[in-house]
Amino acid sequence: MKRNERLNLIKEIISKNQVATQENLQEILEAEGVSITQATLSRDIREMNIIKKRRDGKSFYSFLDGEDGRIQSELQLYFSRFVIKVASSSVMVVVHTRLGEADLLANALDAEEREEILGTLAGADTLLVTCVSEAAARALVVEIENVL
Repeated sequence: MKRNERLNLIKEIISKNQVATQENLQEILEAEGVSITQATLSRDIREMNIIKKRRDGKSFYSFLDGEDGRIQSELQLYFSRFVIKVASSSVMVVVHTRLGEADLLANALDAEEREEILGTLAGADTLLVTCVSEAAARALVVEIENVL
């Protein structure tokens, strides 16, 4: 099977099924007669902007598309891939990630050089973002939650 055909098949599978893991996706592809390595599948997932979404306590693959069908920003991609939960208190936003991902998210936020963000402090799985105002903190929480 050619690469474009494989990508189209992956798109169809993700669109019609709630696939929870790469292993599940690989099994479905193999049932369709497509032999693929885990490395190739990972690369395809990244290139196709396929992300893990969570709903009702379950995670599944989905496409990172905006409501208008356009691909969202790279920062939104980081939010969708790394953030488990988010909350704010006053000017502080606390973002929980999986182990080892808080610093990646901090770097992505810092690179944006947003005026409403004074700074970030990252641990292994928790990121603290200090905003210029409570309104800015709430807006950041809403922005993150809209991607989740």
